[in-house]
Amino acid sequence: MSVTRAGGVPGPRTWWVRVLGVVIPVAVVLLCEPGPFPWSLAAGLAACAVLPLRYRWPWLAVLACVPALVGGLGWPPAMVGLYAVGRSSGRRLTTLPWAVLCCAAAVAPVFVTQTLRWPDMIMTVIAAGLYSLAPAVLGMLITTQEQLEDSLSDLEAAREATVAAREEVARAAERDRIGREIHDAVGHHATMIAVGAAALAATSHDKQTRETAERLRVLAKRALAEMRAALGLLGTDSELSSGIAALPNLVLRARETGMHVELIGERTLGDDLPLGVERTVYRLVQESLTNAAKHARGADVEVKLERWATELRVTITNGRPPRPRMALPPGHGGGGLAGLAERIGMMGGRLRARPTTKGGFAVQGRLPTPPLDRTADQPAPPPERPLRDTKVATDEATNDGSAAKGARAH
Repeated sequence: MSVTRAGGVPGPRTWWVRVLGVVIPVAVVLLCEPGPFPWSLAAGLAACAVLPLRYRWPWLAVLACVPALVGGLGWPPAMVGLYAVGRSSGRRLTTLPWAVLCCAAAVAPVFVTQTLRWPDMIMTVIAAGLYSLAPAVLGMLITTQEQLEDSLSDLEAAREATVAAREEVARAAERDRIGREIHDAVGHHATMIAVGAAALAATSHDKQTRETAERLRVLAKRALAEMRAALGLLGTDSELSSGIAALPNLVLRARETGMHVELIGERTLGDDLPLGVERTVYRLVQESLTNAAKHARGADVEVKLERWATELRVTITNGRPPRPRMALPPGHGGGGLAGLAERIGMMGGRLRARPTTKGGFAVQGRLPTPPLDRTADQPAPPPERPLRDTKVATDEATNDGSAAKGARAH
């Protein structure tokens, strides 16, 4: 007779099951012989009347059965109440005391009113113990079974989640492998097209041929950049949110750590930047701020973005740190900038990292962009020493001003 779930909550049973939990004990009490006391029948019926409360307060139903047990007609409602107590708690320390109480209430008047031999007394205690323990233990067992089933369901859900996570990792690894293969194959051919077009433009004497070759070179480089950006879409959501629009949040997080960072020019870049360029700019600013936090703690940092005719310039400059820091030995540090230099170089851009004359450190990245038709407002670029196309100029240096200059090929 399942009347409650674990915790005393009624189970999904129909109304007649609950009614039978009261009607059957009442019928048994009425059919039994009158007890040894005049009030035995009234006590038994009163205990049955409290049984509807067993769903909410099972201990109250058992407590109401104690006078009926003393009167000799309390076992029918007491067994229902003890079962409800076992179902509601599911623990021995909570259920067994009520079973012992019912057993004692039923045995005590027998010992007082009758003279029994030792064997009869022992059998009376055993019988009362079975009557009280059986429904209580049955309730505890059913509750324990339900708890085990819930635990098995949780374990099955956890197993399914683990399997799904493994499958997702496998899919991500396969996407990464496919992306690398596409990059290695298509990227090589696109690069050779760009190189061949550049060579044709440099050697041809026909103006139209040079212009066509130059457009072909630009389109090949742009296609290569877009392919890398599209392959990057196979990554995580955090990669997708890493762009120019995310720079203010990046700077804000840096300021929350105590850095003094100023962001300039992010609103004047236009909306036609390739996705690969935007993500590379984000990684460059992120790596530069990380280096500034490590090697120039307390120094002011300026992040400046400029859109020129065919390139985007990103310059991150920090001042002299308040406290000089020990320079890292060669081969340590700068690994992030070296990786960014290679990444920018593969896109056709350049990266410079060098100490400033004021004791600070500057990192400048130049990335190719679609032509910008803003000649009226565009300042003429200042003259500077050109870099060879096959090298990305970098300085292996820390932000305290010490540097070891070098160049990385890509």
